[in-house]
Amino acid sequence: MSEQRFTLDDLKRILVEAAGADEAAPPDDDIWDTTFGDLGYESLALLETGGCIEREWGIALDDDTLSDALTPRELIHTVNERLAAARVA
Repeated sequence: MSEQRFTLDDLKRILVEAAGADEAAPPDDDIWDTTFGDLGYESLALLETGGCIEREWGIALDDDTLSDALTPRELIHTVNERLAAARVA
């Protein structure tokens, strides 16, 4: 099975899609450890982001997972853990 990983670029694209942000101004690369709140993403945008990730990547992310991942680094790590678990199953 493929070893495809969820990346910061994937997350930035999905955040723009989910939040309806202006595609001309996506988040920059220096956001790894910036909280989603500081980036301007509210809980509703993160729930939509989680739904997009679930549909596109075929994994489940519960609401607690999304609220516990405070930064892009944490969310990317969690998504990649779920992807790895799905490959093993």
